[in-house]
Amino acid sequence: MAQRTIRFRIRPDGRVEELVEGVQGIGCEQLTERIEARLGSVQQRRNTSEAFQAPVVQTTQSDQVVHTRAD
Repeated sequence: MAQRTIRFRIRPDGRVEELVEGVQGIGCEQLTERIEARLGSVQQRRNTSEAFQAPVVQTTQSDQVVHTRAD
């Protein structure tokens, strides 16, 4: 899994800027919604190119083999 990072910049006027890295699609908003609720209202949102990428889904395939003994 890729590393996910949230960076915060607190401005002198009290505004907080948040930058999320390593999260594709709507996962960014899902990741930060609780933090944003505690910080206050979101005044502006600018999506990075990662927001428009489809999330990467990793799947694994396993083969199950069942052996039976004929007595």
